[in-house]
Amino acid sequence: SGYKKTTEKAHGQIEIREYYQTEETAWIYQKKQWKGLKSIGMEKKTIRRGETEKEEYRYYISSLCEDIELFSRAVRGHWAVESMHWHLDVTFKEDANTTLDKTAAQNQNIIRKWCLSMLKLIEIRGTKMSLRRKRFNISFAPAQFIEELMKI
Repeated sequence: SGYKKTTEKAHGQIEIREYYQTEETAWIYQKKQWKGLKSIGMEKKTIRRGETEKEEYRYYISSLCEDIELFSRAVRGHWAVESMHWHLDVTFKEDANTTLDKTAAQNQNIIRKWCLSMLKLIEIRGTKMSLRRKRFNISFAPAQFIEELMKI
């Protein structure tokens, strides 16, 4: 069985991630229904902020052979993609998009991702502003923010 532990400081908190992976899957009920199942894994995430501590557990079935480095990167990559989709929906209401033309919808998605990356680069002095709020503020004075982006 594979095991990996990482510790990171981020956003004023300490995040400890423990990854477990095993190919021992014989005990899984109805294993045959999971075509290509080669391993199972778990991520235990412990978040420490001051005196408080919170634990989260996520479980995975996988077609990967046991390789804890690859498994941990796949887990982190999956949640990075989920986070980006969440930001796109909250900031641009992407899930409400009803564009039927496939090419137009793809182009809009690319533009929203590009805008999201620019919003993350823009610092509005003295404020911790959500991306949605930044988007709203920029709509009133776009030239000012374009100048700021060009300096980066």
